[in-house]
Amino acid sequence: MSLNPNGYKSLLLLVAGAKGAIGSTLAAAVSTLKHHPESVLPYLTTAGKFPSLFPQQAVDLAGWDVDDHPMTAAISRHGVLPNTLWEPFQDEIDLVKVFSPPGADLNRAAQVQQIILDIQSLKSGFPDALPVFINLLPACASEPLHATDTLSHIYAHKDSSDQEIFWPDLSPDLSPDLSYALAAIACRIPVVNFTPNLLEYPAVVQEAVKNGVCMAGCDGKTGQTYFKVVLASAFKARNLQVDGWYSLNILGNADGKNLMDPEKAAGKLANKTHLLDDILGYPVGQKYGTPSHKVHIDYYPPRGDAKEAWDVIDLVGLFDLPMSIRINLQGRDSILAAPLVLDLARWMAALSMSGRKGLIPELGFYFKKPMGDCPPITFQEQLNCLQSLENECLHFTISQ
Repeated sequence: MSLNPNGYKSLLLLVAGAKGAIGSTLAAAVSTLKHHPESVLPYLTTAGKFPSLFPQQAVDLAGWDVDDHPMTAAISRHGVLPNTLWEPFQDEIDLVKVFSPPGADLNRAAQVQQIILDIQSLKSGFPDALPVFINLLPACASEPLHATDTLSHIYAHKDSSDQEIFWPDLSPDLSPDLSYALAAIACRIPVVNFTPNLLEYPAVVQEAVKNGVCMAGCDGKTGQTYFKVVLASAFKARNLQVDGWYSLNILGNADGKNLMDPEKAAGKLANKTHLLDDILGYPVGQKYGTPSHKVHIDYYPPRGDAKEAWDVIDLVGLFDLPMSIRINLQGRDSILAAPLVLDLARWMAALSMSGRKGLIPELGFYFKKPMGDCPPITFQEQLNCLQSLENECLHFTISQ
């Protein structure tokens, strides 16, 4: 009995933004996984799961990026990893195939077609691999969304003077991620949206269901927000009232710099803020008439990828007496994120072969804003959903 009836021998990660800090760290992890799995596997939440899928070390990576320098140059530039970790595999890492993105002058349909051709080329180069698309593109400006009931709202169309007209928030230059997602869905490839950028429009999800494609998103939950979910769930279970929560993040990588644009940061800040009220079941700060959950992100170049986060939590206990907690997290952004991307790719491969399609809300453990119907909210609910998903995949294996 096998979860892999088609005989796939490996997993192929198709990464948009392949040479960013997370993408290049992922490339190094994939090469290391082949030679020294003991340096990677212990840090995966899927380690030991899906034994009939394919060997855990059998992972390859390809993708797209505007950077035309070798992959190892990107690894060196981001400064996430010591040279000693990736230099032994330099030649192998630099063989990673990375395409240039479709031109910004192309309309949506032309962009999607170019990406489809790239995907077909990669699939021919890895004929025994199951591909999964991973969106790691930078955060885009968050615009008010129009109803997108059909794909015609996403693709450009012509007016009476033969000029292209886009729905304002869906033009290719404002939402390049959509072109990759549409191409992946057209090629029947699972989609992981690790960014805060919205891909999960109703029309896109409907197309995924039609093509038998599963989708997971959005906005990967890696550091401060992960611990916020854990603690908030614990406070809820203990009936400790959260009176206020102040969160500050500093990081000096390209992501941090990009998020200094208020429009580009809006979506991520909203995702980091709203989940607390969702977990607790009440708006923090309601007695003050204004929210007392504050989240700030600051670009601080000296830290590079080594982000730091501070949290001040004010609680109220018995007799309305105040208490407080202080947390200082000194993390590494890409070191926290890259294993989760590998995990999500393995989940999507297993779920795809189990016949799941459309949004997978049960993967809420991995995201700040889980998409789909009734996603798990508290930490325990998220763990329970992961166990149920694993059981679903095992049941499929047994039934074959």
